[in-house]
Amino acid sequence: MITPLAAAKAYAAAQKGMSLDAGSEASAPAAGPGFGDILKAAMGDAVHASRNAETQMAAQVQGKAELIDVVTAISAAEASLETVMAVRDQVINAYQEIMRMPI
Repeated sequence: MITPLAAAKAYAAAQKGMSLDAGSEASAPAAGPGFGDILKAAMGDAVHASRNAETQMAAQVQGKAELIDVVTAISAAEASLETVMAVRDQVINAYQEIMRMPI
Protein backbone atom coordinates (compact mmCIF):
# COMPACT_ATOMS: atom_id res chain seq x y z
CA MET A 1 0.00 0.00 0.00
CA ILE A 2 1.29 3.46 -0.87
CA THR A 3 1.37 5.85 2.05
CA PRO A 4 0.77 9.57 1.70
CA LEU A 5 4.40 10.18 2.62
CA ALA A 6 5.64 7.91 -0.19
CA ALA A 7 3.30 9.62 -2.65
CA ALA A 8 4.57 13.03 -1.57
CA LYS A 9 8.18 11.92 -1.98
CA ALA A 10 7.45 10.52 -5.44
CA TYR A 11 5.76 13.76 -6.45
CA ALA A 12 8.66 15.85 -5.13
CA ALA A 13 11.17 13.64 -6.93
CA ALA A 14 9.26 13.97 -10.19
CA GLN A 15 9.10 17.73 -9.80
CA LYS A 16 12.82 18.04 -9.19
CA GLY A 17 13.84 15.52 -11.84
CA MET A 18 15.37 13.30 -9.17
CA SER A 19 15.27 9.54 -8.91
CA LEU A 20 12.80 7.99 -6.50
CA ASP A 21 15.52 6.34 -4.41
CA ALA A 22 16.16 8.55 -1.37
CA GLY A 23 19.82 7.50 -1.13
CA SER A 24 20.80 8.41 -4.66
CA GLU A 25 21.97 11.78 -5.84
CA ALA A 26 19.90 14.04 -8.02
CA SER A 27 20.25 13.42 -11.70
CA ALA A 28 20.05 16.23 -14.20
CA PRO A 29 16.83 16.27 -16.22
CA ALA A 30 17.23 15.00 -19.74
CA ALA A 31 17.89 17.84 -22.14
CA GLY A 32 15.40 17.30 -24.91
CA PRO A 33 13.00 19.33 -26.95
CA GLY A 34 10.33 21.19 -25.03
CA PHE A 35 6.61 21.03 -25.65
CA GLY A 36 6.73 24.20 -27.75
CA ASP A 37 9.49 22.77 -29.91
CA ILE A 38 7.50 19.60 -30.48
CA LEU A 39 4.44 21.61 -31.50
CA LYS A 40 6.54 23.77 -33.79
CA ALA A 41 7.98 20.67 -35.46
CA ALA A 42 4.52 19.13 -35.88
CA MET A 43 3.22 22.31 -37.50
CA GLY A 44 6.26 22.45 -39.78
CA ASP A 45 5.67 18.84 -40.83
CA ALA A 46 2.02 19.56 -41.56
CA VAL A 47 2.90 22.60 -43.67
CA HIS A 48 5.61 20.65 -45.50
CA ALA A 49 3.19 17.78 -46.24
CA SER A 50 0.57 20.24 -47.55
CA ARG A 51 3.08 21.95 -49.83
CA ASN A 52 4.28 18.57 -51.09
CA ALA A 53 0.69 17.59 -51.89
CA GLU A 54 0.14 20.85 -53.76
CA THR A 55 3.34 20.30 -55.73
CA GLN A 56 2.28 16.76 -56.62
CA MET A 57 -1.16 17.96 -57.73
CA ALA A 58 0.38 20.62 -59.97
CA ALA A 59 2.77 18.06 -61.44
CA GLN A 60 -0.14 15.69 -62.12
CA VAL A 61 -2.04 18.44 -63.93
CA GLN A 62 1.04 19.02 -66.09
CA GLY A 63 1.34 15.27 -66.73
CA LYS A 64 4.65 14.96 -64.86
CA ALA A 65 3.50 12.87 -61.88
CA GLU A 66 1.68 9.61 -61.32
CA LEU A 67 -1.76 9.61 -59.75
CA ILE A 68 -0.64 7.28 -56.96
CA ASP A 69 2.02 9.80 -55.92
CA VAL A 70 -0.62 12.52 -55.71
CA VAL A 71 -2.96 10.35 -53.66
CA THR A 72 -0.14 9.37 -51.30
CA ALA A 73 0.92 13.01 -50.82
CA ILE A 74 -2.66 14.09 -50.14
CA SER A 75 -3.12 11.25 -47.63
CA ALA A 76 0.07 12.25 -45.82
CA ALA A 77 -1.05 15.88 -45.68
CA GLU A 78 -4.46 14.86 -44.37
CA ALA A 79 -2.91 12.67 -41.66
CA SER A 80 -0.59 15.49 -40.59
CA LEU A 81 -3.46 17.95 -40.41
CA GLU A 82 -5.61 15.55 -38.40
CA THR A 83 -2.72 15.02 -35.96
CA VAL A 84 -2.25 18.76 -35.49
CA MET A 85 -5.99 19.23 -34.96
CA ALA A 86 -6.09 16.41 -32.40
CA VAL A 87 -3.21 17.96 -30.45
CA ARG A 88 -4.90 21.36 -30.63
CA ASP A 89 -8.12 19.90 -29.27
CA GLN A 90 -6.28 18.23 -26.39
CA VAL A 91 -4.46 21.46 -25.51
CA ILE A 92 -7.74 23.38 -25.51
CA ASN A 93 -9.39 20.72 -23.34
CA ALA A 94 -6.48 20.81 -20.90
CA TYR A 95 -6.65 24.61 -20.72
CA GLN A 96 -10.38 24.54 -20.09
CA GLU A 97 -9.93 21.92 -17.37
CA ILE A 98 -7.27 24.04 -15.69
CA MET A 99 -9.54 27.09 -15.83
CA ARG A 100 -12.34 25.10 -14.12
CA MET A 101 -10.09 24.13 -11.19
CA PRO A 102 -10.89 25.84 -7.91
CA ILE A 103 -8.18 28.05 -6.49
